[in-house]
Amino acid sequence: MKWGTVVDLKKCIGCCGCVIACKTEHFLPPKIMRIRMITFETGKFPDIKKHQYPVQCNQCEDAACVDVCPMGATTKRADGIVTVDPDKCVGCQHCIVACPYQQRVCFYGEHKEYFPGQGRTEYEDIGDLLFPYQDGTVIKCDYCRERVDAGLQAGLKPGGDRDATPACVNGCMVRARHFGDLDDPESEVSRLIRDRGGYCLNPEFDAKPSVFYID
Repeated sequence: MKWGTVVDLKKCIGCCGCVIACKTEHFLPPKIMRIRMITFETGKFPDIKKHQYPVQCNQCEDAACVDVCPMGATTKRADGIVTVDPDKCVGCQHCIVACPYQQRVCFYGEHKEYFPGQGRTEYEDIGDLLFPYQDGTVIKCDYCRERVDAGLQAGLKPGGDRDATPACVNGCMVRARHFGDLDDPESEVSRLIRDRGGYCLNPEFDAKPSVFYID
């Protein structure tokens, strides 16, 4: 079993629904993102084409971040998900430098209010209980592993049942995002990659990502 994501760029409208869904799901602090939307244009006026790529941790098979972590804080699970143990992370940021996709960020413990001067909201207080981010530790996408793991224990199918599926997939209003088992040739993600020529960003990095794009 190896979890992977497919993003249909023909459907993606750049609404950043996945970005917001991820941020609210994990109560991410201000200025901290696990998913980013890269937007750019090619061509010359009047023949200009707009491109948009939602990017996140690629959960690489050959993850450079795992190799360089001196504390063993960054590890790759048997199902392909790359995780960070905040109790082991010392904030050396070796993994941030090593990540060829620049999809990690270090949290410096600045628990700033979302509405400065107005006090913390109930939402922020709940977030500190559910996701107590530690000072000087690295934050990254982990495919909402808590949802995936709990879903599997409950007999649900990640990518099929919402309660077992990453928040970014659930939050995509145009259904451009798909999640499933890359090792299963009959899974939706495997069929999309096979039938529509799925590809990864920057294959020259030889990282073997588990995030694919189709267009």
